[in-house]
Amino acid sequence: MPHRTLITGGLVVTAADELHADVLIEDGRIAALAATGSAAAAAWTADRTLDATGKYVIPGGVDVHTHMELPFGGTAASDTFETGTRAAAWGGTTTIVDFAVQSVGHALREGLDTWYAKADGNCAIDYAFHMILSDVNEGTLKEMDLLVEEGITSFKLFMAYPGVFYSDDGRILRAMQRSAHNGGLIMMHAENGIAIDVLVEQALARGETDPRHHGEVRKVLLEAEATHRAIALARVAGAPLYVVHVSAEEAVAELAAARDKGLPVFGETCPQYLFLSTDNLAEPDFQGAKYVCSTPLRPREHQAALWRGLRTNDLQVVSTDHCPFCFRGQKELGRGDFSKIPNGLPGVENRMDLLHQAVLDGHISRRRWIEIACATPARMFGLYPQKGTIAPGSDADIVLYDPHAEQVISAETHHMNVDYSAYEGRRITGRVDTVLSRGELVIDRREYTGRAGHGAFVPRSTCQYL
Repeated sequence: MPHRTLITGGLVVTAADELHADVLIEDGRIAALAATGSAAAAAWTADRTLDATGKYVIPGGVDVHTHMELPFGGTAASDTFETGTRAAAWGGTTTIVDFAVQSVGHALREGLDTWYAKADGNCAIDYAFHMILSDVNEGTLKEMDLLVEEGITSFKLFMAYPGVFYSDDGRILRAMQRSAHNGGLIMMHAENGIAIDVLVEQALARGETDPRHHGEVRKVLLEAEATHRAIALARVAGAPLYVVHVSAEEAVAELAAARDKGLPVFGETCPQYLFLSTDNLAEPDFQGAKYVCSTPLRPREHQAALWRGLRTNDLQVVSTDHCPFCFRGQKELGRGDFSKIPNGLPGVENRMDLLHQAVLDGHISRRRWIEIACATPARMFGLYPQKGTIAPGSDADIVLYDPHAEQVISAETHHMNVDYSAYEGRRITGRVDTVLSRGELVIDRREYTGRAGHGAFVPRSTCQYL
């Protein structure tokens, strides 16, 4: 690897600044920035120079919600850590935080070690882990403390999926009390899974088996109610709360009300809720199965509230919840019974591009794009300023982004290991040109030059907003 790399002539865009600057990289880290054409920049020498004229120079994306190789519903997510991190790099993401899963009756350590083994030596970009708590007991509560010390500083709980991941309010409260003590951040899948199961059973009894009914039974009010309840439990525990994949206006309102009280409550949404809707779930010939995820896609009118939440900072992060299942052989498991369709969408490769399109469409500013996709996720999960910005001392995770290139999103050209695209045929402007991970070229002018095993595990500190 070249000792020194110089990026010249681009517009450097971070969450805080936009400036025409050259960037000097040394030994995998950013050594310095200087205004393009300045005496300081002119004095620099490098083994390799990348010309970014006409392009943005942005921090690599930080996707803090992915599920590579996740077992679910009798099958497993189709992207491995190798294929998934390669696709992430193609999409301008240079760090993922994936979810290690504790199985009921087993130790957290056992689940975490399984995920270490899946990822080790296979990743093209850097990675970290959250821990899914499926079984809260005295042993696992003690293990939470040890994981925080190891750099696994966030724990996901589910109010949904009874019999699989579900935790009742008592277990949730105990985990929140522990996180208040050890500095960890509780992440919540907020849907009332007990009530949803009743509605699923009733829908199927009426013969309502198509994918669109998945969205109809997972009601907006049951997301809002669970969000409200999670906030109340976090208040009782004196703990911070991060609500994942917020999809509905009513849930945003619960977060906004909590934040207006000054509570340490945070929210994430995903591109699928910003760009897709129940119209997709209703596509004929079982095509709607491609769009089955939980929380589900909502009617289009909810999108305005999500965009507004991102502008007002009632929502702080856009992650993908990347959890791909092939249409053939996986999504098809739910033909005749929507409740058997594996829940999840592919998206790790599309997030940065879709959010750039949102800049062009006037939903967010250019700096807000970088804030919600790079800087805030890094801060939220203890990775900043190593990740999420372009500053001296930060890892040289950098994307040269062509804001004028046009592309059509398609399964024929994407790099995710899945046989469809959730955004098939969508025309967007903006495309990743070149990607560096810790100073190493992973994508070089639209050619993959990375390798499995370059990506390293990154231990995290605790949430930097507390």
